[in-house]
Amino acid sequence: MTQSTVRAPRARGEGPGNGPGDGAGNGSGDGGDGGDGPRGNGRRGTRGHRVLRWSASTLAVLILGTSGAGYLYYEHLNGNLDRGRRDNGDTKPLRAEANAAGQTPLNILLIGSDSRDSDENVKLGGSRDTRGNPPLGDVQMLIHLAADRRSASVVSIPRDTRVDIPECTDPESGDTYPATNDIINTSLARGGAGCTLATWQNLTGVYIDHWMTIDFAGVVRMADAIGGVAVCVEQNVWDRPLPGVPGGSGLKLEAGTRKVRGEQALQWLRTRHAWGSDPLRARAQHMYLNSMLRTLKDQNVFTDPGRLMGLAEAATKSLTVSEEIGTVKDLYDLGGRLRTVPTDRVTMTTLPTVPDPQDANHLVAKDGEAERIWRMLRDDVPFDDTAEDRTDAKPEADAETDAETEGEDDAAAGGDAEPETGAGPADSAAADAEIGVLVRNGTRSATDAPVRGRAGTVARALVGRGFARAATDTSAAVAEERTVVSYPSAELAADARRVAKSLGIAPSSVERSTEVSGVTVVVGADWREGTTYPEQAAPEAGELPADTDAIKGSDTGQCMDVYAPYRW
Repeated sequence: MTQSTVRAPRARGEGPGNGPGDGAGNGSGDGGDGGDGPRGNGRRGTRGHRVLRWSASTLAVLILGTSGAGYLYYEHLNGNLDRGRRDNGDTKPLRAEANAAGQTPLNILLIGSDSRDSDENVKLGGSRDTRGNPPLGDVQMLIHLAADRRSASVVSIPRDTRVDIPECTDPESGDTYPATNDIINTSLARGGAGCTLATWQNLTGVYIDHWMTIDFAGVVRMADAIGGVAVCVEQNVWDRPLPGVPGGSGLKLEAGTRKVRGEQALQWLRTRHAWGSDPLRARAQHMYLNSMLRTLKDQNVFTDPGRLMGLAEAATKSLTVSEEIGTVKDLYDLGGRLRTVPTDRVTMTTLPTVPDPQDANHLVAKDGEAERIWRMLRDDVPFDDTAEDRTDAKPEADAETDAETEGEDDAAAGGDAEPETGAGPADSAAADAEIGVLVRNGTRSATDAPVRGRAGTVARALVGRGFARAATDTSAAVAEERTVVSYPSAELAADARRVAKSLGIAPSSVERSTEVSGVTVVVGADWREGTTYPEQAAPEAGELPADTDAIKGSDTGQCMDVYAPYRW
């Protein structure tokens, strides 16, 4: 169990159970057809789908057939789950504004932990000398489910990518970790998954609704419950220690398409040397997840109570989740939303990176290309270019379920008592001359030095536009890939938007932050000259940078090329 988790009420004493979000939602959410509608009812299957709505009593119908036994089993499954705080770091983004239909995107962070906090994890992961050490988040993926629920975009960040990690507080121990600049997998050890979520939010500007984690044992458990996942290698592969290159996952497969399960599935997901790099390991993970999604969609679990029980048992034992989705019902509803996305509208990518100038063994985000991906997520632009006027209309029952549970989704989405949206409060801004504005130089990047005098230039421009109280922040230059306008409290939101508008900065770049004491303009690396923020071309669907290594969920032809030293 990671530092940020607490054991659920009615815990059953199972193993550690950190689990992959990749299995929970999709595994238990597959199926969809719950029986025929009443005779003479023109709405196909409506009552049948209503019967399948998740609750204690319907779980009894689906699994055990009696309401009493079903309720007990539902409570047992809830007891399997570990939960933790959604966010325990110093983080900024606001929830995205709703579209014209009142829908908002859903963002889920999936974290694979290398925790060795149990005999099972030590056996699977080796490195007995590291038992008890804080876990590292070696696999990190953000799933973005579009507001219209018609597409899903996934971005992985390689574990050795250097990023800014905010100040985080461990909710269990109360220990506070100061802000730092380090590789992203260390964020999990600095306060748990809530700190990793805060790191992603600050990096991307995307509000993340939930997190899910999985450890070694959870991967094995889920792969067995699914029945194995098909993967492909171009050549025979054996990821083993070589002279001068210790380690290796132990994966050994013959060339061609093979089904991996149990420990072999874990070996596939952990393999790095045999593919040649960490970004290529992300590709192998994407291939596995896409194959798993296709497998689950092909399995009609609702017609097989025993199979449903097995998947539900494995998922709840394997998952640690943010507390606002900490029940089986929440996870089922989440899976139902993911289930509506066709596999050809699922696009998995890896963040474009370049070698870290400070350490050749690490990576940094590639300027410009990384921001294009983050903006597509913030603006809810699909990663694929599939036409939106699809003729295959959404199944009626799915549409009904979405409409009826949209409020529940919003209520569970963030875990904040009074979550704000990008719209901010309705009150108007103060007069320009009365708004205090501090301008900070954030033009330093991982590869470029800061532009000297940028804060002063922009502050003088604001004074010239009527913001008489604009001033320069004299503290050291910071690094901010994109320009943002931050404010500390709701009553200053309108002021911040007014300042942003005067500089030509988009409303999506106005953020609430505890790091500032008043309206603050952080001039980012994307604005290195001039006094008006350069107009940014709106990203179009499918306009991903060339080196994101995008793979569609429906692509069955993917096969990993094996790095020559690891062929046999």
